[in-house]
Amino acid sequence: MKALRRALTGLYFVCGALLATSLHAQQGNVIKLGQSLPLSGPLAELGSEYRDGALAYLKWINSKGGIHGRRIELVTLDDGYVVEKSVENAKQLLDKEGVFAFLGMFGSANYTALMPLVNERGVPSVAPYTGADELREQASPQTFWLRASYGDETEKIVDQLTTLGINHIAVFYQNDAFGKAGLKGVEVALKKRNLKVIASGSFDKVKNDVTEAVKTIAAADTQAVVMISTYKPTALFVKQMRATGKQPQFFALSVVGYKALQAEMGAEAAGIAISQVTPYPWSASSGVVREFDALPPALKPKGGITYTNLEGFIAAKAMVEGLRRAGPQPTREKLVSALESMAPWDAGGFLLDFSGKHLGSRFSEVTIVGNSGRLLR
Repeated sequence: MKALRRALTGLYFVCGALLATSLHAQQGNVIKLGQSLPLSGPLAELGSEYRDGALAYLKWINSKGGIHGRRIELVTLDDGYVVEKSVENAKQLLDKEGVFAFLGMFGSANYTALMPLVNERGVPSVAPYTGADELREQASPQTFWLRASYGDETEKIVDQLTTLGINHIAVFYQNDAFGKAGLKGVEVALKKRNLKVIASGSFDKVKNDVTEAVKTIAAADTQAVVMISTYKPTALFVKQMRATGKQPQFFALSVVGYKALQAEMGAEAAGIAISQVTPYPWSASSGVVREFDALPPALKPKGGITYTNLEGFIAAKAMVEGLRRAGPQPTREKLVSALESMAPWDAGGFLLDFSGKHLGSRFSEVTIVGNSGRLLR
């Protein structure tokens, strides 16, 4: 009898938890989305830009009456790009803020730590800001990747270099999940062409001391360096490499943040190539760029459109489309199904496909900082 009571009690709490999950977004006239990203620390500018792009779209949607009569609220917490803080923030967003889904959780190592929580709680998580291929290979039915992977970016870079006959390629990388994912991407791309990384050097993201990496890579017969790093260590590395008299071609991944890198280096940024995973934000040829640019001035980010806030804008647009398809009585399960039905979905000249492994986009192109400081295609 006691065993039966215990079983029934357990069933009661399980049903209560499931009911709470199902009713979560149906109560009141607000749908809460949660976001943890760096608003302080080394990536504060990138985190702020991404948030501002998402907010621009959500504010515009709210000004039109929201989705199915509900206003969408984005609750953003600062993690300073610290893994432990990201996990703490995620739990706070779920347990204290009562968010319905995550939007744009930030960082490779950070999301590696967050994924078990996302899976355990069954929380839809759209557009994590990471391109780690290893994360995409893990089972996470609730995660919907938006940006191309680091493997996609490094394949594009290596293809461009080897097509030009540049085969002596080194890698400068951040010594964590992000950097190692990028390093692996370069290795895989080179192996396809029967080539190997000629030299590699890493750095600690807390110390940002690139001295040893510079020594190692400068000592090699290097024609080009692929940099898996954020803007501050990238700037330090390029300056110190040039100071040795070496002049390889420098390639950075999209997460370097062009605007932040240019602010850090000024005219010295000229000649650095950067791969990108969203449409060129300073051309009206893309529908999503025109849509962003057409927003009322009060809703636009103060610094204008950038690659990073455009990615945030697209992420918010994808989430809103998922919520629209989930219907007037959304549950987390309905949102996941709705997102999976976006296969493909045109965000405005930028196609996303959330079917199958939820890989979203594989778009990547290479740009270069010109002598005027403008980013050229």
